[in-house]
Amino acid sequence: MSTDGKIPVHVKKLLIVDPDDSFAVILKTALGTAYSLDHVSNIDDGIARLKQNDVDVVLLNWDWPKSEPPMRLKCQEFLEEADSVPAPIPVLVFTWDRRRECAMEIVRQGAFDVFLQPLDVLELKFALDRAYVRTTLHRNLSAARALAPFSHVAGMIGNSKNMQRIYELVTKVAAVFTTVLIRGESGTGKELVARAIHRMSPRAEKPFMAFSPSALAETLIEDELFGHEKGAFTGAAQTRRGRFEQAQGGTVFLDEIGDLALSMQVKLLRVLQERTLERLGSSTPVPVDIRLICATNRDLETMVRQGTFRQDLYFRISVFRIDLPALRDRRTDIPILAEFFCRHFAEVHKKDIRGLSPRFLSTLASYEWPGNVRELQNVIERSLILADGSQLSVEDLPSELKPLAVSAEIPRGSFHEAVDCFRRELILAALRTHSGNRLRAARELKISRSYLHRLLKKLDISSEESGVAVKGEPGDEVGPEEEGGPGEEPDDEEESMASGGRF
Repeated sequence: MSTDGKIPVHVKKLLIVDPDDSFAVILKTALGTAYSLDHVSNIDDGIARLKQNDVDVVLLNWDWPKSEPPMRLKCQEFLEEADSVPAPIPVLVFTWDRRRECAMEIVRQGAFDVFLQPLDVLELKFALDRAYVRTTLHRNLSAARALAPFSHVAGMIGNSKNMQRIYELVTKVAAVFTTVLIRGESGTGKELVARAIHRMSPRAEKPFMAFSPSALAETLIEDELFGHEKGAFTGAAQTRRGRFEQAQGGTVFLDEIGDLALSMQVKLLRVLQERTLERLGSSTPVPVDIRLICATNRDLETMVRQGTFRQDLYFRISVFRIDLPALRDRRTDIPILAEFFCRHFAEVHKKDIRGLSPRFLSTLASYEWPGNVRELQNVIERSLILADGSQLSVEDLPSELKPLAVSAEIPRGSFHEAVDCFRRELILAALRTHSGNRLRAARELKISRSYLHRLLKKLDISSEESGVAVKGEPGDEVGPEEEGGPGEEPDDEEESMASGGRF
């Protein structure tokens, strides 16, 4: 944080490849201080700059003087080079050629986006910000790959600060003999953590037994955990050892412990206190040497206050607690998790899928993931099964995720119709992300509330189309002081600048 208390804004490093020096100077003024613009006047110098790995986004002029060598081939070489660096750099191309076929060919060759001249500064800024997000995703993924071997617990994936803390806790508790309580939402990987603790513990060579009491009758739970003697009940033709005895010397993982009935809680407490158990149909104590790891997605403290969970048992099982973060609280891990699942299921289903498109990744990062990592795993597997190309794309996502994606298609029609189409997609995506809240959507888009209000009317965006009720927050109404007041975004005509006809 800066000395004035404001959070510093990262300056986006742009490279413009254009023979016109004066255009670069004026473009720098038009874009403002959020962008650091460097200029080269030929393709070869541009390729050299790409290899220095200090550029976030590139602006490439597609229209070079006819006296130059075959520049279209050089431009294509530039696009290939930008895509070949370890973290591919998005290239935005601008041209005077209004043919749709030309734009499609440029995109096919690897351009991130295509703009017709004269340029619209506001739309260019939107595209630059989207391209910068793509660059950040690629670099985060590369950094995660580089860090993985050094900050990784076997069987667990993620390099966020939250996960680094989990790795630290797992490493420390694995070396000692104590009960562990793992808390977290469904799908956060509680059993994976329990298995990691077992693998790293002195008991690693002994059995690991996992059991969940959910939806089982009390007598069945007792039989599963403690076993029974021959003749203990109808059908008990022989003595059976329960999970605790089968795990002798190892670890028992008891999932959803909050679902245990009070009578079973008493018997479990006795096992922990006396280190012995009694099989069904017997009063002979059987010694057990196990480590108990429990997990829950319920609030056990509240259950203790309500009398539905024994306080003495809670103290016994919660000597060491590990709280797993929800996936929405570790979004930086989504790219590396998605890539891992993609590789895994591509091998399982024998499909030649080599990666995930930037729009696919950015859409995953925008979703809230109520089902956490397990839901992400299912989404990747389903998308991979549906995929026809070499990459997973937005079209392969489930219907509930598709609305979060901003369209990258080049719309048909005039330039201004295409701009309006892009605006609609961008605003709809922001509204859906924030459940229709105009204030939060405007903040994400970095525009004022009044300007968003005008765009909603101009583009005729309805609540039905956004999929949610468009609403505000207290104080979110567009008042007279905002309508046309200071700081208001300019009209379309005011957004352009005169620069030799190129804006």
